[in-house]
Amino acid sequence: MANQKMKTKRAAAKRFKTTGSGKLKRNKANHSHILTKKSTKRKRGLRQSTMMDATNEKVMKKILPYR
Repeated sequence: MANQKMKTKRAAAKRFKTTGSGKLKRNKANHSHILTKKSTKRKRGLRQSTMMDATNEKVMKKILPYR
């Protein structure tokens, strides 16, 4: 009997993309609502995507086995 494939956590797959070098790219939080009290500079910074922190990357690689 063949080994079963690992399942990808779909919630994580929708939120993270893998770069060419294998790092995980994510969007920043706090940019969906209550934007009136946030400064324009802060909101502009929240638009940019960023890399996943190295401390979480090992766990995320397990959750996303085929990415």
